[in-house]
Amino acid sequence: MGILNLKFSDLPVNTLVGADRKTFEAVTRGAEIDEACRNKYRLTKHVRRLLDPFFEINERRYDKLPALQMEDPVFIIGHWRSGTTYAHNLLSCDERFGYCSTYQTVFPHLMLWGRPFFKRCMAAVMPSSRPTDSMQLSVDLPQEEEFALSNMTPCSHYHFWMFPQRMAEYRDRYLTFATATEQKREEFLAAQDKVMRIALHVSGKRQFLSKNPPHTGRVGMLLERYPRAKFIYLIRNPYVVYESTRNFFRSTLEAVRMQTISAEELNREILLNYRALYECYERDKKLIPEGQLFEVRFEELEADPLPIVEQIYDRLSLGDFNRVRPSMERYLATLRSFRKKEYLFDLQTTLTVERYWGEALRQWGYRP
Repeated sequence: MGILNLKFSDLPVNTLVGADRKTFEAVTRGAEIDEACRNKYRLTKHVRRLLDPFFEINERRYDKLPALQMEDPVFIIGHWRSGTTYAHNLLSCDERFGYCSTYQTVFPHLMLWGRPFFKRCMAAVMPSSRPTDSMQLSVDLPQEEEFALSNMTPCSHYHFWMFPQRMAEYRDRYLTFATATEQKREEFLAAQDKVMRIALHVSGKRQFLSKNPPHTGRVGMLLERYPRAKFIYLIRNPYVVYESTRNFFRSTLEAVRMQTISAEELNREILLNYRALYECYERDKKLIPEGQLFEVRFEELEADPLPIVEQIYDRLSLGDFNRVRPSMERYLATLRSFRKKEYLFDLQTTLTVERYWGEALRQWGYRP
């Protein structure tokens, strides 16, 4: 728990505090910032500028890193709130995997020098749990690398958190990369590679375990760079996903946004994001070679996790499952007192989901 015990909405700076100068300037150049957010923006900009010398030290160290022979990465994908965090935490019990920590997502440029000091600073102000579902947070716990990417390149979808009025633009450019240039695609993939290599170097591991919902729309891109990558695709009841995503987006935006967005606009963008990810994945999953994809319903994984994970290990050739079973059992024991939120769907929600996501409902056979 952070010493100051702050809530997300109380954080004095934005997550762009960990961005390098080039990324920060590219993302914020010409952006309209609400008056109510200007103090947070100014403090973020000031603190980020103070960190520049330390970023430069880290960059010089990165340039001197020894060559790393990475094993084939494992990508956990699926729409937000589909159980990707649950799967990520479970598989990260396997000590063979390296992953992006929560600290690395905020300070990807402070991983190779000064990390112990800056980790303590971050831990002092960091909330102890996520605002949406009360799941534990810690600087060392696994986290999705898109947050780190948003501090390393302008070509990240997660800049929409700061500038939600541009959600449609960020979806087409950097969620699916449908309108991005080849140069932007390459810049993004180079940043992804850098995140992985730094995480593996720091942890002393060789195989990266990714959890990143936006990657659901980038399967083809990832296969171009990592042709032997393994994919675990999480599916969950779309009615639950819609309600849970609305809660997640609203609470996260409250903490990091630099602009306002109406509830109606936000709901519409959530609906369009889902459809874009669903369509991209269904198109590109045909490119995944045999033995490199495992699709699973979250409801089944949650109900009987160990047999499902054993199937994942077998299908994707991840090694001896019995070697990691005890550590996964210990992790699952910590979740016994955790209570999930129950959702009741009104008629409007049901009709909205069926209108926008009807194809997914029919394919997977979900009901309200």
